[in-house]
Amino acid sequence: MNYQDAQDYLNSLQMHKIKLGLEAMENFLDKVSRPDEALRFVHVAGTNGKGSVSVNIATVLAHAGYRVGLFTSPHLSSVRERFRINDQFISEESFTRLAGRIREVLGEEKITYFEFTTALALLWFEESKVDLVIFETGLGGRLDATNIVAPLVTVITNVSMDHEAYLGNDLRSIASEKAGIIKTAVPMVCGAAMDVSLEVIEQRCREKNAPLYLYGREFLSVGETEPGMWSWRAESDELQQQNFSHLRCGMKGDYQRGNSSLSLAVLVLLKKHGYLFSENDVRQGLAAVHWPGRLEYIVLPRPDRFGSSADAGAKEALRYLIDGAHNPAGVLSLQQTLAGEYTYDKLIVIWGAMEDKDLRLTLPIIAEMASTVILTKPEGERAADPAMLLAVIDDDLKKRCHQIVNVREALNFAEEQAMANDLIVIAGSLYLIGEIRSYLVGGVVPGE
Repeated sequence: MNYQDAQDYLNSLQMHKIKLGLEAMENFLDKVSRPDEALRFVHVAGTNGKGSVSVNIATVLAHAGYRVGLFTSPHLSSVRERFRINDQFISEESFTRLAGRIREVLGEEKITYFEFTTALALLWFEESKVDLVIFETGLGGRLDATNIVAPLVTVITNVSMDHEAYLGNDLRSIASEKAGIIKTAVPMVCGAAMDVSLEVIEQRCREKNAPLYLYGREFLSVGETEPGMWSWRAESDELQQQNFSHLRCGMKGDYQRGNSSLSLAVLVLLKKHGYLFSENDVRQGLAAVHWPGRLEYIVLPRPDRFGSSADAGAKEALRYLIDGAHNPAGVLSLQQTLAGEYTYDKLIVIWGAMEDKDLRLTLPIIAEMASTVILTKPEGERAADPAMLLAVIDDDLKKRCHQIVNVREALNFAEEQAMANDLIVIAGSLYLIGEIRSYLVGGVVPGE
């Protein structure tokens, strides 16, 4: 098996649809001597912000000198993005070798794509002897393949509507699934709003005797006089009355302070397990965090294919903002960020989404802000046709919309329309983000 063979085999598992449950993972891990039992974990769930919280924790600890494994999903352009130790992605050689081992152990048995990547992550982190693993759930929590680990700390970033077909049609049901990662006596760090989702999480913590640390109650963030700077403060003795000042987030969006605050609570709790760091590690780590495809701002020279013109000076550079906002909460955050942190003459939006998403609660919010909306179709069998997207937009907004199925052609059209003071926003699906980002700056993993 070479690297391409390993990729092809993994991709063949896509035919096995999402299957929630732990039996397959438990059976596989028993066959390979339980690599999870040799590792220490932080387990992260939530509707939005899982990746941001995870990479914050990993980056600060890496600055403090630890080797930290990071497992996230989905990926933008290469499956290798899902597996990192500090700043290094898994090599093609390691990926191929471990994929071959998994396939050999499985024999004729079949598991899902996500179960396969979860197993590969555990095997790689064990053989690499990492100091800690930040383990992000894929879907929900209770029956997610990652929920076979015994973590030092668990995290639920927030709870909002998403993946209703698998997690339930109301906030209580979704919260119940995510609360399934809460373990007996294991501290839980949470950013849930004061609604029914928090009621569910609090009840689960009581049942499991798990200490709960809530953003805005046990710890909080406050702004400082200098723009973009903020402080973190613990309100609980169990968080050692720790304070951090003069902090700056490396990622854009005011809501990143909330994500970073959750990360800092986790880090303080990890001190009890011997993971030590300085306040300078915190400052440098948070400022250095980069998470591709999440409010990622890119400025590039105008593509040569347009040639020169009389107004070339006004068109010499183009501005892009690419963001994986794909559910109602994510789109509202994008809307707030656009309104509060960006200026532009025209907003040009390229939008593609999966057909199983609640399109009526996402696309119209952004379409209302845009001068031009380009509806396209990213790769993937679940991708919605532009006509389906157009159907959820009010008639008075439809005149702003263009249907261009091919993603590359949609990007070309947006660039043709844009002037230097305009902003091109790409959102709606991480599949779309990955495809367009590769056209603009290449893949996340060098060479892929």
